[in-house]
Order: sequence, then C-alpha cells, then structure tokens
Amino acid sequence: MRTPHTLLQWVEMLRQVELPVLAHSVAELDRMRDDGDNIAPQKIVDTVLHDPFMTAKVLRYLQQHRGRHRTADITTIAHALMMLGLSPFYTHFGVQSAIEDKLSGDRAALEGVSKVMSRARHAALYARDWARLRQDMDPEEVMIAALLHDLAEMLLWCFAPLQAGEIAARQRCDRTLRSETAQQSVLGFRLIDLQLAMVKAWDLPELLHTLMDAQHGRNPRVLCVGYAVDVARHSALGWHNAALPDDYAAVGELLGLTPDGVAHRVTKVATNAVGESVWYGVEAPIPPQALPS
Repeated sequence: MRTPHTLLQWVEMLRQVELPVLAHSVAELDRMRDDGDNIAPQKIVDTVLHDPFMTAKVLRYLQQHRGRHRTADITTIAHALMMLGLSPFYTHFGVQSAIEDKLSGDRAALEGVSKVMSRARHAALYARDWARLRQDMDPEEVMIAALLHDLAEMLLWCFAPLQAGEIAARQRCDRTLRSETAQQSVLGFRLIDLQLAMVKAWDLPELLHTLMDAQHGRNPRVLCVGYAVDVARHSALGWHNAALPDDYAAVGELLGLTPDGVAHRVTKVATNAVGESVWYGVEAPIPPQALPS
C-alpha cells in the first residue's frame, strides 16, 4: 500500500479499509450470539460502546443502508439496534477480525491503538456523566462523540503505524511540542482535519461532525465532548498532571460545580472503569482515592 501524501489521499485510503475490532469485542459478540434471546439488547449496546471501531462500523452500516423513507440520522447504538433487530445485527456484525491479530507483529502499534481506545472510553464515560447531569436530550449521543473524537489517531496506529509512531516520538523528545504541531509536521495536516473528513467520507451522522468540531465550541454539548477528551488525555499521563486543575475549572463552569466537585465526579467515574482494562490490554492510571460522598 503506497503512503498517501495529501489529506484527500489519506481519506481515500482509509475509507476503503475494513476496521478490525478489539479481541474482547469478538469474544463478547460470540458469547452473546450463542446465548441468543437470553441477552438483553442493552448488553449489546454496552458491548459496542466499549469499542470505538465497532461503534463506528454499526453507525456507518445503518447510515449506508437506511431506507428511502428515513431521513433522520441514526445517532446512537441503542437506536441502531432497535432499527436493525438482533438477528440482523448478528448477521452483519457477528464475525469480526481482531485488532490484536492485525497488529500481532507490531507491539508498539498495538500498544498505541490500545492506549488511545482506553483513553477514548474514559472520555466517553466522563461525557455521558456530565451530559446526564446537564439533563441532555440524549446523553448517548454526547458519549459517542467523545468515544470517536480521536478515531483518526486510532486509524493511524492501525493502518499507518510508522507515522503514528513518529508523531509520538517527537512529542516524547519535546514535552512542550503541541500535538497538532507534531501532526502537521509529519502528515502535513492535523488529525482533527482527517477526523472530520472521515466522518463525512464514511457518511457518519452529521451530529457527530458538529459535536467533534471545536468551531461549534459555544454549544454546551460540544464543550462537554471537548472537555471530556481533555480530561481523559491529561489524566492518561498521570493524575497529578498540571493541566487537570484548569480542566476541572472549565468543566465546573459548564456544569455549575466547583473544581473539587468535578474532580470528585471524575474520580468516581474513573474508579468504576478500572476493571475495563480487560478490553484494551493496557492499564489506565489508577485514579486517586475517591472523596467521601
């Protein structure tokens, strides 16, 4: 496969790839298919929402196979499953290839994509918690936008690990180097540009494009997604990261909480997610002891 040089070439290459999913997703799908009608639909939804690639595949399929009389986008996995039905879901998504198999010969790339997916899951959980607190019209929409916010970075680790590794190496060598500067230097564009272009190329719901695009930053739902991604990214570097107090203050303004109140909620969500490392094969930093309720 020739290395693309322009954003358009990258989009054209990536729009044709078959996305693998996490090995744990494969195992869970096999188990649920064997159990048949004994599995509650919400269990399937929860399984899909652990896996950014699986989430993208389900939404993409529904968008591309919607009937002529359906004009509204399917923006949640719960809605997608309701529209598709259990048997067709297993027919279309029951057999999947695993990321771990695809990257079995590249340990660095596997670790890279696993860390980004684990971080994305944490961002999704924070976004859902805050959306619920805000009494959002549909917290799962906000959750999915956070889960898929760094999809381009995951794609790079999976399908262009040399470039992903080079970006990471430059940032390790210079801790002051902004991620977008490193991306621009290696790729010629920012990953968010690729991200938004892939949302269009894959015909994912327009709402995802809006919620991921910082140009709509005055929208509280967009702020919720952006702040959740920031907290997940900074806490992944360690819970004493110097950027977190500013993150908590910004989230507090959005939610009407003190920074300590935000820290409490973040700690509680992260503590509950500690056991999810089995999905990603990497350990997220253990959160500090939760404050007493």
